[in-house]
Amino acid sequence: MRTTRKISDNIYYLGANDRRIALFENLFPLNNGISYNSYFIDDEKTAVTDTVDRFVSDSFFENLAQLLNGRPLDYLIVHHMEPDHAANIGRLIEMYPDMQVVCSLKANQMIKQFFGADLGDRAIIVQDGDSLSLGKHKLHFVTAPMVHWPEVIMSWEESTGILFSADAFGAFGALDGRIFNDEILIDESWWSEARRYYANIVGKYGVQVQAVLKKADALDVKMIAPLHGPVWRSNVADFIAKYDLWSRYQPEEKGVLIAYASMYGNTEAAANALALALADRGVDKIRLRDVSVTDVSELISLAWKYSNIVIAAPTYNGNMHPKMEHFVMDMKHLNLQNRGVSIIENGSWGPAVIRKASEILESMKNMRILEQKISIKSALHDLEPIEKMADEIAADLKN
Repeated sequence: MRTTRKISDNIYYLGANDRRIALFENLFPLNNGISYNSYFIDDEKTAVTDTVDRFVSDSFFENLAQLLNGRPLDYLIVHHMEPDHAANIGRLIEMYPDMQVVCSLKANQMIKQFFGADLGDRAIIVQDGDSLSLGKHKLHFVTAPMVHWPEVIMSWEESTGILFSADAFGAFGALDGRIFNDEILIDESWWSEARRYYANIVGKYGVQVQAVLKKADALDVKMIAPLHGPVWRSNVADFIAKYDLWSRYQPEEKGVLIAYASMYGNTEAAANALALALADRGVDKIRLRDVSVTDVSELISLAWKYSNIVIAAPTYNGNMHPKMEHFVMDMKHLNLQNRGVSIIENGSWGPAVIRKASEILESMKNMRILEQKISIKSALHDLEPIEKMADEIAADLKN
């Protein structure tokens, strides 16, 4: 049964969805699955861009066979070698012995690593500025190393203006037949998942994303066809603007993420008191999250969104609470920058959170540790430090 959609002149979507998967990369929780996108170009020469995850291979091969309708497959364009897109390369190589594989030099090496296949003269190695004519359609290649693997390329089709963007401009979530951005509701909940995808998957590589955006700026991009999430055929500039902002590590909004860890409720009480004090000062964008029950990928997404972060945690084994340490270290590993950070620690004896968190934050770029810090001994009894911290954060937001 054919389950494809035409996205432009003789270009078809033949992706697949996995709604059973619970964790993307066995790390990130998925509430609505994930899509694996592949595209077919029907021209004098036929081409397919990437493949799909092995768990959803059957529909991919059924769709490809129907689109080919007995014709040979001339080219496989490999934009990215991560197995959720490359799992079926070995099978395609065997099924279509005359098919040539268009990829970067590093991808060619990875094909041998993953599948034990030496492509020899079946490989067409491309770099920046190289092109491939299929007839009416012509692909121009753009290297995109470390967005987010070293072998990544993108391709731009000149007659339609479609940018096949690899893992860039992707989003979590399965597609329900509506594969275009203007067919679905692009609201805050959707942007939240797109941001969570970007920050956790690509976020570390802002410099590399900026380099690719500069290359893409020279192209007339009319549509973006990513490997996950919807195809963007309208308001393309909106998504590009988000990527520009995210990759420069600039917050989307002035607001406060209060991330807290609490064993017996005392640190949580301090975090709640701060949230109330901030609201009293007119701060309307406040997100209060318990790091013990909120997945770290969501915390990272919120940290990417807001200008200010509050870390509130008890001391645990002479260090930060483990869940809070995970969050702070994730911010560091993902290269988050340009945020104001306030710290609340709790310790019945030997409090260590301010010292430990400060050491990590000071090793990061452009992270401002605000002056007001609160050290609680067991439980909060005096609200004056909370009021002073709220004053400082509110002033920082205005600046």
